[in-house]
Amino acid sequence: MASISLDKVSKTYPNGFVAVRDLDLDVAEGEFMVMVGPSGCGKTTALRMVAGLEAITSGTLHIGERLANQLTSKERDVAMVFQNYALYPHMTVGENIAFGLSLRKTPKDEIKRKVTDAAAILGLTDLLNQKPGLLSGGQRQRVAMGRAIVRDPAVFLMDEPLSNLDAKLRVQMRTEVRRIQRRIGVATLYVTHDQTEAMTMGDRVAVMRAGVLQQCDEPSVLYNRPNNLFVAAFIGSPAMNLFEATISDDGSLLQLGSQRLPLSETLYQRVPSLRAYAGRKIVVGLRAEDLPIATGEQKSDATLVARVEEVEALGSELLVHFSLDATRITGEAQGLDETEELEATAIDVVGEGVARVEPRAEVHVGRDASFAVFTERMYFFDADTRDAIVGSARESGAAPLATRRDGSET
Repeated sequence: MASISLDKVSKTYPNGFVAVRDLDLDVAEGEFMVMVGPSGCGKTTALRMVAGLEAITSGTLHIGERLANQLTSKERDVAMVFQNYALYPHMTVGENIAFGLSLRKTPKDEIKRKVTDAAAILGLTDLLNQKPGLLSGGQRQRVAMGRAIVRDPAVFLMDEPLSNLDAKLRVQMRTEVRRIQRRIGVATLYVTHDQTEAMTMGDRVAVMRAGVLQQCDEPSVLYNRPNNLFVAAFIGSPAMNLFEATISDDGSLLQLGSQRLPLSETLYQRVPSLRAYAGRKIVVGLRAEDLPIATGEQKSDATLVARVEEVEALGSELLVHFSLDATRITGEAQGLDETEELEATAIDVVGEGVARVEPRAEVHVGRDASFAVFTERMYFFDADTRDAIVGSARESGAAPLATRRDGSET
């Protein structure tokens, strides 16, 4: 077994396009690391650099203790599972699994033992004599994994291996792949564009945007403590509600469209750096599950009144799509500008949002609904840098407490 370590790894193509920029990422022995992001964010390029299928422009790659920059794919001892199963239709399942070993002139008794062991792990024992054409999509994907397992690689690399499966089978295979990886105990780097897949499978998740690593942490940390607007908007389903807002000059109120929400002293004790934003615009975030319908039993700080635009009944819950007169902020992926700073996220003029409420809630399309707001559950972001406002001013990246955005003193 081995670990994977990328230190300031970059990939620049001959036309000057930077696909990956200064990527620092460590995958420990036995860890399941998921790299996630929208199309074109550089995640597959990063995986291919680890595999040796793309040359590294700068930085260093270690697999275990070995510097791997100049090693061939074969010398790196990695096994890759692709989106395309690439099974040979004229061969049986057993022959497909054993194919790589046969090319290496591995002794027949060793091949038989390894194929038998892999088939047992993957639940393919009864299918070893079947042809791929008779298998389901999930079974074919397990055969592809079996071909990788029998090689006893130092690390596993997986490039969107479940994307060709239907939704129900994809959910099932998420559990299967995770179970198999835990049993084998090999460091795994797994690439996907599906944030639900990433959150349910990864020991840690690395979020990429425009070739730059935004945050790498356990799924719960990404969800509850996103570093910036992009991570906040990308992680979670439904996506976090993000709106432009303004804190009053005395810091006591949050102006959200035409509505005002009180900001308590308790909130400022939790997020002291928020005081630096008195009289300034910020971005405020609310998760869908943190906007219950306001009732007499709710002891919330305030209520937010919004027009119900659509209601999705999902059995155990309702997804209430609403609109209000605040500017909605989206976390769509942008590129990097000439100063190598992340561009501001796109702004929509329509204040759309979604709340997850209990299934018996009284809501009606075309009417107003009152949602309970708990300020301690709100997220705050700098409107300029798009970084989260957390802890002290230094931690949040906010301007010094004595200085406003325009340079005047507070």
